[in-house]
This record gives sequence, C-alpha cells and structure tokens, in this order.
Amino acid sequence: MATSAGVVLAGGRSTRMGEPKAWLAWHGSTLLYRATAVLARTVDGPVVVVAAPGQRLPDLPAGVTVVEDPVEGLGPMQGLARGLAAVADRAGGAFVCSTDLPFLHPAYVRRVLRALTDGVDVVLPVARGYRQPLAAAYRTSLAGLIGELLGEGQLRPGMLFEHCAVCRLDDAELLADAALARLDPELESVVNVNTPRDYRAAQDREPPEVVVERFGALAKNGGHRPHRVRAATIGEAAERVGLTLDRHVVAALNGDQMTGDGRQPLVAGDTLAFLSADAGG
Repeated sequence: MATSAGVVLAGGRSTRMGEPKAWLAWHGSTLLYRATAVLARTVDGPVVVVAAPGQRLPDLPAGVTVVEDPVEGLGPMQGLARGLAAVADRAGGAFVCSTDLPFLHPAYVRRVLRALTDGVDVVLPVARGYRQPLAAAYRTSLAGLIGELLGEGQLRPGMLFEHCAVCRLDDAELLADAALARLDPELESVVNVNTPRDYRAAQDREPPEVVVERFGALAKNGGHRPHRVRAATIGEAAERVGLTLDRHVVAALNGDQMTGDGRQPLVAGDTLAFLSADAGG
C-alpha cells in the first residue's frame, strides 16, 4: 500500500474511567504518549491526535501533531472524519485507534494495514469476539463520506460500513501473520481500559521482554553480551543494565531507529543497542 498514517482519537469523555484517559500515567509517560509513539515507529506517514474542542493534552512524541474536532459530542465518527481529513494529502490509508490500548503492538498495526489493498475501504478486525472499529484501517478518502453521514445524523461507525467496501479479519485471519502470531498471540493489541479496574489490571502486567546490548565504552563489565530484560520503555531498559539514557547515551531500536527518548515504548520482540552518543553520530 502507499504511505500510511496514524490517527489517535483522544476526545472521548472517559465517563466510566472518571478521568481523561489521555492523561493516565503509563511507565513514565501517558497512555496517549504510548499510543502515538507506537504508531510513529510503525507507519511511514504522519501521526495525528484528534482532540475535542479546547481539550488539553499531555506531552506528545516529536513530530506528532494535534487537530481539533470542530464540534464536540458527536463521538468517534466526527473524530474519524477529522483525523482522516488531516492526513489525506500525505497518506492513502491510516491506522485509527483510541487512546486506551496499552498493549497495541506494531505487528498488529502492520497486519491490519497490509489488508488495506485495492478495492478495500476499511479493514475491520473482529478480534477477541468484538468488532474493533478503533483499532482498524481506513482509506483517508473516506473523510468526505463520513462527513455526509454525520450531516444526516448517522453517528455510529457501523453506518459507515454499510456504504463502503469492508474487509473483516477474524482472529484466525489476523494470526495467519507469522509475526503477529509470535509477538501478540492473544491479540492483546485490542484490549482497552475503560474502568479504573481495567487500568489497574493493565498496570499490574509484567512489561515485555526485550533484548539489550551495550557497545563501545558502554560495554564494560560484561562486554556487549545480550541481556534479556523486562522493560516498558527504552529508559527502563537502560536502567535494567545499569545505564542512564542522557545526552551521552543513545539507543538503536531494532537496528535502525536511533533515539534518545527514554519514554519510547517497547514491545515484545524488540532489540536495543546502547552506545555513546558520539559513536552514534
């Protein structure tokens, strides 16, 4: 497929949670930071956050932009239209998700986007027994159609699916992808947190296991022998091997993405190489 974007809807009212989900703490950052950073490391186009009018948001990764819904209270369809329109000039398709997916894995995002082939307007996973319209892929050209449906008072995403070509992927079809089956076999990418109980249960989960190596001057006391550690972010992984991620230390994520952002989320299957900033440059 052509360039793909990421869209995160942050304008929900979070009535069951009792506080804005975008601000919920998550391993040194927030749930919104994690969602946008996962998309930014996965898609090859822009990543945007759709906020409610006047909504205050926490810090976001570098390069992620924010657009506002023009009208409050119209639900995810309005956010979907706004987000798709915001990236339509730069991407043919977008992975769209809510803020509250603490276990979203890049392998899931890639699997869904790959199914957005010619003749398909929406890739709608039906995972873990439920349709997942907020962990799905959409043609950005649908923004106009969604706007028309909103003008007719059609506020439910299900109405959109009646007017376009939808590819539905069940658990077996999703897990036919070898990478997804290995890295997220339970499809926990679609598990969201709607209540304080959900949130506490998610926080209690063990972080993913990742492989960490140290190179150059950082390889003292153990060489560059790989270490398996559990860490939710690059900063946590650095701490596990006795390092501090600062201006003197950078990380290579999966061999190619250089970063000094300690809040960058990690997922199962990641490998990290820490090296001195001078060596990395």
